[in-house]
Amino acid sequence: MTPSVIALVLFAAILHATWNALLKSGADRLWSLTVMSFATTAAAAVCAALLPLPARASWPYLAASAALQVGYSVFLALAYQRAALGQVYPVVRGAVPLLVTLGGYAWAGQRLGGAPLAGIALVSGGIASLALGRTRIHSRALAAALATALFIGGYVTIDGLGARVAGHPLAYAAWIFIVYGAAMPAVFLLLGRRPRAGLPRGDTLKSAAGGLISLIGYAAVVDALSRGPVGPIAALRETSIVFSALIGWLWLGEKPSGPRFAACAAVALGAACLAYAA
Repeated sequence: MTPSVIALVLFAAILHATWNALLKSGADRLWSLTVMSFATTAAAAVCAALLPLPARASWPYLAASAALQVGYSVFLALAYQRAALGQVYPVVRGAVPLLVTLGGYAWAGQRLGGAPLAGIALVSGGIASLALGRTRIHSRALAAALATALFIGGYVTIDGLGARVAGHPLAYAAWIFIVYGAAMPAVFLLLGRRPRAGLPRGDTLKSAAGGLISLIGYAAVVDALSRGPVGPIAALRETSIVFSALIGWLWLGEKPSGPRFAACAAVALGAACLAYAA
C-alpha cells in the first residue's frame, strides 16, 4: 500500500469511530440515527440524480440491503443505550469478520489457515473479556451488539451480489441510502417513538454532522479500495476499534481499564487477521 492509501484508510477508520461517538453522545440514539439518515439521503439523492438507475435485477438486493441496514440501526441504538462506546464498538466491528469467517467454514466449505484461526481466537477472547470481565458489558447491550453484527454481515453479503448485477455500483449504493433514509423515519414512528421537543438543538446538529461524516468515511474507503489491495486495506480499517476506545476515553469521559483496552486491542488485531485472510 502507498502512503496515500494508508492515510485514506486511517482517515476512514477515525471517521467511523467518530460518528459512532457522536451517536453515543446523543440523548436519544434512535432519533440521532434517524437524523443521520436524513443527511446521508440528501447527499445520496444528489449523487443518484447524476447517475443512471441501477439495473432492475439489482432492485431486490437493494431493498433487502436497505431493510437490513434499518435493522442494524435499531439494534445499534439499543446497544449504545445500555453500554459504553468502548464496549459496544469492538463487539460490533470484531464480530462481523468472525461471523463471516465461521459462516464460510460452515456453509461454503472454506478452509481455515493460521491467520483465520488466530483471528478467531483473538476476537473471541476479546469479546469474552468484554462480556465477562470486571467492567463487563450489559448482557442486553452485548446481545444487541451481536445482532447488529449479524445485520451488517447480511447486508454486506447482499451488497456483494447486488452491486455485481446493478450495472453501476455507485448508483446502487446511492439508492440504498435513499431507500434506507425513507424507511428510517417510518420505523421510528412504527416503534411508537416521537421526536423529543426537549432534546438540545446541538444533538440534532451533531447527528446531521455524523451522517455526513459517515458518508465521507465510506467514500474514503471506496477510494482506497480503488487504489490498493483489499486484504491489507480491510485489515488496517479495523484500527477503528482502537480509535473508538481512545475517543471514548478522551471525549466521552469513559475510563477504560487496562484489561478492557487490551480486549479492544485483541479484537482489533483478530479482526485484522480475519479481514486480511478473507
